[in-house]
Amino acid sequence: MFLKASFTSLIVGVFVVYVLHTCWVMYGIVYTKPCDNPKEDNCITPFLAGNPKLQLSIYTALRPNAEGGHTLIHKEETFDVNSKFERIVNVTLPKKTRNNGTLYALIFVHQAGVTPWQDPRQVHLVAQLTTYMVPKLPEISLISGDDQTQGQKEEAQQKKGEGDPAAAPTSTADHPVSHWRTRLTFNIVGDPFVFDRESLPSDVHRYLRVFQNGKKMVYLPLLFVDELSNRVKDLAEINSTSMELPLTISYDSISLGRLRFWIHMQDAVFSLQQFGFTEKDADEIKGIFVDTNLYFLGLTFFVAAFHLLFDFLAFKNDISFWKEKKSMVGMSSKAVLWRCFSTIVIFLYLFDQQTSLLVLIPAGIGSIIEVWKVKKALKIQFGKMDESERRTEHYDTLAMKYLSYLLYPLCIGGAVYALVFQRYKSWYSWLINSLVNGVYAFGFLFMLPQLFVNYKLKSVAHLPWKAFMYKAFNTFIDDVFAFIITMPTSHRLACFRDDVVFLIYLYQRWLYPVDKTRVNEYGVSYDEEPKKGKTHKD
Repeated sequence: MFLKASFTSLIVGVFVVYVLHTCWVMYGIVYTKPCDNPKEDNCITPFLAGNPKLQLSIYTALRPNAEGGHTLIHKEETFDVNSKFERIVNVTLPKKTRNNGTLYALIFVHQAGVTPWQDPRQVHLVAQLTTYMVPKLPEISLISGDDQTQGQKEEAQQKKGEGDPAAAPTSTADHPVSHWRTRLTFNIVGDPFVFDRESLPSDVHRYLRVFQNGKKMVYLPLLFVDELSNRVKDLAEINSTSMELPLTISYDSISLGRLRFWIHMQDAVFSLQQFGFTEKDADEIKGIFVDTNLYFLGLTFFVAAFHLLFDFLAFKNDISFWKEKKSMVGMSSKAVLWRCFSTIVIFLYLFDQQTSLLVLIPAGIGSIIEVWKVKKALKIQFGKMDESERRTEHYDTLAMKYLSYLLYPLCIGGAVYALVFQRYKSWYSWLINSLVNGVYAFGFLFMLPQLFVNYKLKSVAHLPWKAFMYKAFNTFIDDVFAFIITMPTSHRLACFRDDVVFLIYLYQRWLYPVDKTRVNEYGVSYDEEPKKGKTHKD
């Protein structure tokens, strides 16, 4: 017991140290020490302090170094770094780009009246306007095989009659094709911050271009391309007929603290992609940063950290509880089997929907644990059963009998309706969607046998309450994540469904506070009358 408590305390201690260390690191990122005396030689002053006349020029090129030619697509002759703007321009795509090639944007900030190629004090960055992704498979009607509406059919037939090549069927190959990024977002630090050369942040150093002006060091405008704003939902597939595509150019000034934070987040997303995260997985993480403000983002970090801690403790206590369990008294074996089945179905559904790994990985770990619990429960159940276990099994079977009258017709009817009126990528996709809809819509019904067993036995002491409470905390944390992380709507609704079940369990724990039928650590059950020996007559 001492070792277990010590291990849990160690984990909580490491977690607290990790959170405090992360807060210190975040403070170091947001706060940058300025130079105490701007007149000293070790200070680096901003070029923007002199209010220079600047111009913005954006070019496209097939190569990031502009070899082979470049094309001007937009310019702001009077460029004010503190003025926010958004422009939509039509970009003509070269033939190589249309044939599954790439295209780059070269963003220049330079002195007005001079071309960027002739200005020695210009700053520029390169942004990729294309990315490679596997196109989404079309959804079809599994009965009729139709993948187009009637209006789309007529339009395709009309184009085919006119000899339009766009009417040709799209390829469903699984190889990546070039996609157009419809947004280009960049920023410049508008604060006239004076850097101390001796405490120059390493993350800013790679964006800093300096020149000598007499005895002073001057740094040019800090230009930053916001890659986190490039979302999968904004991508458009490029084909041979895509002669021109729109590009939204968005600019805004940024503070130094926010710039440093964005640099670190961008590097973190890039590192995840190097470890095998796909564009879609990285996009889920981008959404957390882009679609929320910094204060809410900080709250999200703490929520995610506690979610990770409670997940680990719940898994640990759940495994410990079932590892030491020798009897199925008070435990619904049907509920254990259902949890195993439902978690596997949910995992397969999330995998089929290409859900974020932030949701997929915990679901996979949970599925493995549930399979192990079923193996343990069946091993116990097939052993010799005492009267208490037989009584539990009777209540469990009785509850499932009543539920089957309602559950099976609803699930079968829902699957048939979806087959007739909805579209899917394949028969496997329909099967998984039908199963998961039954799990999500009626899954809470399968939790009722355990509630029924608790009611009949007037006890909840047989449940793994430590693991249960950790999971309960995570249930409410999942409610927060339901609004932050992209996930299927049915999975989002299931998070709130679990809240209701948890509240019922809490009510039962309050209703049955003392379990007098439970054998304590000394092998004594308080509802059993002590065995009477022979009485002697006086």
